[in-house]
Amino acid sequence: MKTYNCIIVGSGIAAMQLANHLSDQSRVLVITKSTRRANNSYRAQGGIAAAIGNEDAPFFHYEDTIKAGCDFQNEKEVRELVENAPALIEQLKNAGLPFDKDKIGQLALGMEGAHSRKRIVHCGGDATGKHMMEHLIASIRPTIDVMENCFVYELIIQPDSKKCIGIKAKDADGNNEVYFSDNVVLAVGGIGGLFSFTSNDSSVAGDGVALAYRAGAEIIDMEFIQFHPTLLYINGKTTGLISEAVRGEEARLIDQSGMALMKGKHSLEDLAPRHIVAKEIFHQRAAGNDVYLDISMIAKFEEKFPTITALCNKNGISIESGKIPVAPGCHFLMGGIAVDSVGQTSIDGLYAIGETAATGVHGANRLASNSLLEGLYYGKKLAIHLNKQIVKIEMDVTSFHPMKTSSLNTPLFPHKKEIQEKMMAFAGIIRTRSELEVLETWLSEYDHPSFIVNSLDEWSIENIQKLFMLQTAKLVVNAALLREESRGAHNREDFSVENKRWGQLHIVQSKNGTEMRERQREHTEIEIYA
Repeated sequence: MKTYNCIIVGSGIAAMQLANHLSDQSRVLVITKSTRRANNSYRAQGGIAAAIGNEDAPFFHYEDTIKAGCDFQNEKEVRELVENAPALIEQLKNAGLPFDKDKIGQLALGMEGAHSRKRIVHCGGDATGKHMMEHLIASIRPTIDVMENCFVYELIIQPDSKKCIGIKAKDADGNNEVYFSDNVVLAVGGIGGLFSFTSNDSSVAGDGVALAYRAGAEIIDMEFIQFHPTLLYINGKTTGLISEAVRGEEARLIDQSGMALMKGKHSLEDLAPRHIVAKEIFHQRAAGNDVYLDISMIAKFEEKFPTITALCNKNGISIESGKIPVAPGCHFLMGGIAVDSVGQTSIDGLYAIGETAATGVHGANRLASNSLLEGLYYGKKLAIHLNKQIVKIEMDVTSFHPMKTSSLNTPLFPHKKEIQEKMMAFAGIIRTRSELEVLETWLSEYDHPSFIVNSLDEWSIENIQKLFMLQTAKLVVNAALLREESRGAHNREDFSVENKRWGQLHIVQSKNGTEMRERQREHTEIEIYA
């Protein structure tokens, strides 16, 4: 029997931060469907937000986060996140992470959208995620088991206690394996793979949400999906991210005639919150107009943004031309698996951290560069929590039957590309009831009650992945239909302004049904100066 104190599903920044902070006494398995470098964290360009500048303080970081998220956050969680950010950066710096420095040897601070001050620390110009992940991967202790190319397809729930006691996984050859654990942590990223235009790694497709939902966990705020304004756009496809840090260096969005796109649209113009900029680009492209990022004013662009330069060169875009064609794409899920302050889900023994978890810090729209910060903070916080309860692994698995035979024939699912194209067309940046209902009807054609309860032991990885994508898509569409307002990253063209009736409510979904739950409004105070 393969038993652990903690199984971590995923290999991004939240997963690796957790693994690195778990006690040496804890037996740990990190398991990922692809490789440990195939995740959104590794692809992150911009950096990590932290109030460490002389004219900055956690209070200002808090204000910017709340404003960007349309005041839909758990204020206590936001306060703790921003107050812990400077210490987390200091710890990484002391551990040898090579943050970029300015001319006088201090940490270089960048500006990004919706921030009131320069507070983005970065590595290698626009390769922060790569440097961060290589640092964390190198720090993993040899006694931690790391399994790559293993697809987790089911959470094992003990019938009597309803506690999560392990996982089922398929290796690259489709062979089934079972692993038991005191605690299971989902840290598998977001849902970018549900959409045809996305900045996400190709392995990211909503697995965490689907796994938790199928096991009976609560899923929350699935309508809040951030679309990054600037993905490289070539021949009708998006091929990679153009970091917001480029606009932080005064690049500006222009239309095909050279006119400034964001002028007069928002007080921050090109550095307005992402949902506002993405919406403007969407409208331009919907009208048949091309949109470009004008970078002609940025001196030594290749030195400041080597990753973006390489991406453009690879796709035949000349940096010397001074213009990069861009379009919005799915970037980040603000909702996800409902968790408490340490990542505990509604199922005992099951935790979630990182983008797959709805921690309450992002509200209706995430502030730029708060994602890597969230992974660092909650990865360490959960490790501290789990380290307090390490016990000798003794679990009763006599009632568990490792593999079940399913009487349900494998269904004929649509191609992944068709799911992605329909999600982009009908549940993307701008939504309407009529389009969402069209998508809801199409998704219902692949709906079968047995898909929730039947074992997937005999299914192929490809069909399980499609099932997960369809189930996660249904959660998104249902929530987007229910929230009859526009708030943050949720844009309903038929309800263009915030609706007070919906302003205080979360949409919570589980196998038991859907409910509206009053959001937490815990009074919190934060000092203006750190």
